[in-house]
Amino acid sequence: MVSGRGAARIRAGHPWVYRSDVLRADGGGPGDVVRVEDRRGRFLGYAFYNPRSEITLRVAERREGVAVDREWFRGRLGAALDYRRRLGIDGDAYRLLHAEADGVPGLVADRYGDYVVLQVGSAAVERRLGLVVEALGELLSPAGVLLRGDAGSRRREGLRNTVAVLFGKVPETVVVREGPVRYRVPLWRGQKTGAFLDQRENRLAAGRYARGRVLDVFSYGGGFALHAARRAGSVEAVDSSGDALEAARENARLNGLANISFTEANAFDLLRRRSDAGEAYDAVILDPPAFARTRRDLPRAARAYKEINLRAMRLLAPGGILITCSCSYHLSREAMEEVLRSAAADTGRELRVREWRGQAQDHPEVLNVPETRYLKCVVLERVAPEEG
Repeated sequence: MVSGRGAARIRAGHPWVYRSDVLRADGGGPGDVVRVEDRRGRFLGYAFYNPRSEITLRVAERREGVAVDREWFRGRLGAALDYRRRLGIDGDAYRLLHAEADGVPGLVADRYGDYVVLQVGSAAVERRLGLVVEALGELLSPAGVLLRGDAGSRRREGLRNTVAVLFGKVPETVVVREGPVRYRVPLWRGQKTGAFLDQRENRLAAGRYARGRVLDVFSYGGGFALHAARRAGSVEAVDSSGDALEAARENARLNGLANISFTEANAFDLLRRRSDAGEAYDAVILDPPAFARTRRDLPRAARAYKEINLRAMRLLAPGGILITCSCSYHLSREAMEEVLRSAAADTGRELRVREWRGQAQDHPEVLNVPETRYLKCVVLERVAPEEG
């Protein structure tokens, strides 16, 4: 039984009920699927239950009498796959299932060519991984399925960290295609499930905007740099990780791109030095990690976002393009816009908004679940003096 607030949340379309709104649990333990009712005994749905988690209930099914079984998982995965096919994705690496946004709370499934990599943040899904693998086998016939159970968030569900092959064989790395470029993905040890697939469409867009001299900061494996280098005269990829830059070098070689240079440096220090030296670029790309992992981090994160964007704006030649991103859910689009407005004001330069972008469409946003919208990307253009 849930409180009035919990019931209202479910009826509004949100799947989560927090521990404080669970009034009574009649049986059931971590990982069970339980019937959810309001104070008057009215059916609200079937939910993944875990009393150890702050998000105690995750509503998975709203139709009464429908079992969350093998056919249920096959139906949800099949619907998710149909949606991706309709998108006409230009490549063989994409998010197949996006957890709550595709109706399976706590389960992420990413496809890399012939392989599927899973992330699980729900004890109920973990207990039913056999059903998930069976459904994937019927729908996709993958060569292998890998569980990347090494995310820190699993601890909140009482799940142990593990990386394991659930089906077939999965290599350490695999080469995938993204539009006109190819890159190698470290499936067993890369970020998330191996790559930042949510930026795919933004990387393709960056390739269309790139020209002249380009600076790509927080480059990681060079995804943005690879696309930019196909049109730009030169691209410099900057990251603080030598391992990430070595992966980026290999990806450049894989694509036959000789116009990318690689710099291992702290991004804040490098941006400060370059802007103080008066250097100029035709395009600057910023794709930093999440500076605000909790709401408490917002003041510090806002200062960090402003600093890197202010420096990047000062580096733009007249007519230059800034592509800047934030994957911090707690920094809203409105807050990011205010940070950018403040940075632009401090530079004394006029910047034109070319477009606002978000996460790739295979990472769908659900209007009723604001947590599914997290990635922001904006393309800004420095107005030339004769235009201003």
